[in-house]
Amino acid sequence: MPGLVLALAWPTCTVVLLEASERRCAFLDEALGDLSLAATVSIAYGRAEDLARTLDLEGRFDLVTARSFGPPGVVAECAARLLAPGGVLVVAEPPEAERSAERWPTEGLAELGLGPAAPTGSIRHLVVIERTGTCPDRYPRRVGVPSKRPLF
Repeated sequence: MPGLVLALAWPTCTVVLLEASERRCAFLDEALGDLSLAATVSIAYGRAEDLARTLDLEGRFDLVTARSFGPPGVVAECAARLLAPGGVLVVAEPPEAERSAERWPTEGLAELGLGPAAPTGSIRHLVVIERTGTCPDRYPRRVGVPSKRPLF
């Protein structure tokens, strides 16, 4: 849903929605037609760990947004390879996450080619992280491994 809201807010942007649930992909596909977004929004079905390694998506995005779908180490690992150099990851943290930037250790992010996490001043519970380096080839690890053994 957040991706649809952003696509409506910026109709001139090209948006790719990543979704691992086939049922949600079907819903999104229907919503794209209903909202007249099919020309600018596409859906990639699969796990982020796999999709980040596809030629179509690797290093393609200036902006990656994510709900906090797992611990910070999992989210960062799955998103890092999708970002273009200088691209930005914006994560909506859970409401109960206090001082959310502290949940994103600088050393762990640097291992993924990412800069330090910076909370936004105007919107609570958003963390902004810039790609400052290169994500090593070993990341993201195969499906399921990041959530079983988070980097941080």
